[in-house]
Amino acid sequence: MEPDVESTVTVRQHKRPKRGEPKPERDRERAEAQRYVRKDGKCNVHHGNVRETYRYLTDIFTTLVDLKWRFNLFIFVLVYTVTWLFFGFMWWLIAYIRGDLEHIGDNQWTPCVNNLNGFVSAFLFSIETETTIGYGYRVITDQCPEGILLLLVQSVLGSIVNAFMVGCMFVKISQPKKRAETLVFSTHAVISIRDGRLCLMFRVGDLRNSHIVEASIRAKLIKSKQTKEGEFIPLNQTDMNVGYDTGDDRLFLVSPLIICHEINQHSPFWDISKQHLAHEELEIVVILEGMVEATGMTCQARSSYVSSEIKWGYRFTPVLTLEDGFYEVDYNSFHEIYETSTPSCSARELAEMTARSRLPLSWSVASKLSQLDEPSERNGDLANMENESKV
Repeated sequence: MEPDVESTVTVRQHKRPKRGEPKPERDRERAEAQRYVRKDGKCNVHHGNVRETYRYLTDIFTTLVDLKWRFNLFIFVLVYTVTWLFFGFMWWLIAYIRGDLEHIGDNQWTPCVNNLNGFVSAFLFSIETETTIGYGYRVITDQCPEGILLLLVQSVLGSIVNAFMVGCMFVKISQPKKRAETLVFSTHAVISIRDGRLCLMFRVGDLRNSHIVEASIRAKLIKSKQTKEGEFIPLNQTDMNVGYDTGDDRLFLVSPLIICHEINQHSPFWDISKQHLAHEELEIVVILEGMVEATGMTCQARSSYVSSEIKWGYRFTPVLTLEDGFYEVDYNSFHEIYETSTPSCSARELAEMTARSRLPLSWSVASKLSQLDEPSERNGDLANMENESKV
């Protein structure tokens, strides 16, 4: 026998409230809809039981960049402090081994570092060496080959530490994550008739005057499915065509745009009607990508729509008006929708009804006459066969 395959989706158990206690708000929201991607674009997935944690250390630069700001700043300060303390201890150790600390104030003695009289002064000299401040009060002499070697090592390692940590902070600061905060998606997605076809639509907009270069958008349907062989696939991803074949997925995002997905025979919504949609457990994830005009870095904004946020029979309120010499966008109406006449059947049923209504009259009459003539012809043939058999 083959072993049973368990589902990879982990369900977290929460403490059930006692009878009479109000249900927590967080549990209430989870009961309404379990999202794969939240409305703010963050993915609602937690990675657990990761045993190969060494992989994070092999890519330490990306690991540091992905850390939160408080941990990043703490590591930044810690690395410099540990480096200064380590080399300060090495300078103090050289002075202690050579006996420089026993000949403080002796003008006949040539120390490794002038005016180094303890660990504090060695720590200050370490900072001066690594940061190349160079006050000129503590300097290394030419009678200390081990000190010259340590100076070379600290200069090289200090440059590497500076390049690594400053580069990490620069990438952290210049990340375009905050640019996605000014890319907005409509609160709801709508389904209505457009150009005689049933379409699913949502609206995107950019609040900044600096544009997103080479902006493109794509959408995926997240829904669990079971294959013909009985395999259960949790959170299966299906592409939704939002204009890939026509180029409509490449956006010139100057004013808010309505993204349209035509529900045809290739669409996952082909057999879904209004009544069916209300009981479906699905989620549409939309991803907007492009380059930030100011920095040239790639930016990505995400949002999602669950079945309760897809309104059947609605359209978006226009937000663009023509003023004196310019176009004005009213973002107060960005999320507003209004009801419109839309059939509640699925796109498949609508296409079948449309095809039946377009049948020509002559073809239908001829088909009916042929159906009426077939029995008489068959009866005539049977009569002739009987007469021939009698003869």
